[in-house]
Amino acid sequence: MNRLKEKYLNEIKPTLAKELGCNVNDIPAIEKVSISVGIGEFARDKKIVQNVADTISLIAGQKAVVVEAKKSVAGFKLRDGMPIGVKVTLRKENMYVFLDKLIAVALPRVKDFRGLKATGFDGQGNFSFGLDEQLMFPEVVYDDILRTHGMNITIVTTASNDKDAYRLLELFGIPFAKSNKQGQ
Repeated sequence: MNRLKEKYLNEIKPTLAKELGCNVNDIPAIEKVSISVGIGEFARDKKIVQNVADTISLIAGQKAVVVEAKKSVAGFKLRDGMPIGVKVTLRKENMYVFLDKLIAVALPRVKDFRGLKATGFDGQGNFSFGLDEQLMFPEVVYDDILRTHGMNITIVTTASNDKDAYRLLELFGIPFAKSNKQGQ
């Protein structure tokens, strides 16, 4: 069993049950983690699209999917079926492995990192944030990258509000910036 999953079952769940005073079935949990990358102006270059997909697959530990445009938009020089991004959705064990790697290895490697801003909550218990580049992950080899790119990470929880989700993620070890405590 993954270290974070074990921590959730043995430490976080009892702590949240006591703090929130809720039923065992109503204790918030992390449902899934989504990682997405917009390709932008490199949509025409198949090598870069494949390189981004391979990099995200390597980081996530699961095959990434290339997202294609559903309709043409002349203003963006976009045609139906053109690749516009890469995404992967992690659940269960893969989700815990990725979160553990993100918290323990990747975020501490970010230069001048002062924590994630709590403004990324959506009002329904989900948290989103962006990373500027993929080089903070240990699997990524600089020489194999054609283009550096950022990524958006969304953590979907079963919490019904941002305050409970903030506390859940805080107990998991997500490093929030000290100046913006949610709900306080």
